[in-house]
Amino acid sequence: MLVVAGPTGSGKSSLGLCLAARFNGEIVNFDSMQVYRGFDIGTAKMAERERRGVAHHLIDVAEPDETFTAGDFARRAEQSIAGITARGNLPILVGGTGFYLRALLDGLFEGPGRDEVLRTRLAVREERRAGSLHRLLTRLDPESARRIHASDTHKTMRAPEVRLLTGRPMAEAFEQGAAGLTGYRVLKLALNPDRAALYERLNTRARAMFEHGLLEETRGLLARYPAASKPFASLGYAQAARHLRGELTLEEAITETQTKTRQYAKRQWTWFRAEAGVQWLAGFGDEPALQAAAETMVGEWLGRA
Repeated sequence: MLVVAGPTGSGKSSLGLCLAARFNGEIVNFDSMQVYRGFDIGTAKMAERERRGVAHHLIDVAEPDETFTAGDFARRAEQSIAGITARGNLPILVGGTGFYLRALLDGLFEGPGRDEVLRTRLAVREERRAGSLHRLLTRLDPESARRIHASDTHKTMRAPEVRLLTGRPMAEAFEQGAAGLTGYRVLKLALNPDRAALYERLNTRARAMFEHGLLEETRGLLARYPAASKPFASLGYAQAARHLRGELTLEEAITETQTKTRQYAKRQWTWFRAEAGVQWLAGFGDEPALQAAAETMVGEWLGRA
């Protein structure tokens, strides 16, 4: 099994397609937002016509108002991978949500269920003093606080909940979790483009999304799904929704999206650098020289089977 990871905008999809064509592969998405139907422009979702006939899995598999967790991803990805293997093809995981990848490869702990009373108390605390949940997490579980950004409302709610209900930090709970996927040799590749060049590309992409339909897409989705649905909190959509509500000017929405996307890319770099066994490739995934180097690396790795 092959993994193509890296920060957003680094060309993972291009490299994944290249390797799928060369090694008879099928792609399994591990981008947590591309699983949602209708969220296309802001997630840079590759259109069907651009996939060159390569089979893609775990794209457009959930409704925006549906709960789709890392555990759901791991179960469905394992099924997809088993099917790809049974067809004699190479499973190629492509994406940037490191937590989804870890859930698949290392497993997830059987954590406590949601405690709505506790969640209400935590939500009230955060509403009264913005940022207080992350500060609480820093006191209760410093390691998780370092990994979770203060703006990630879902994780800043879940991590203190787990700590308060179990008496254990999230990291300790994970260590006692499920075994994860077994029976595969895994080659993990990650893209490492020049940071300034990536940031320039991300800035251009964010502006282009707004210029090519993100506001219209967001307006249509808000008409069909509750505004509290998880994907509306994601990059681009959160800013587009705020602009539609009159809270941001168009230029402010674009600038905020650019800033937060750059910050997200930096967090992805940090995550994958902590991932064991990653082989880093310097450059963007759509560069012919890098693709050729990756093909050579994968060919040699497969030859050692």
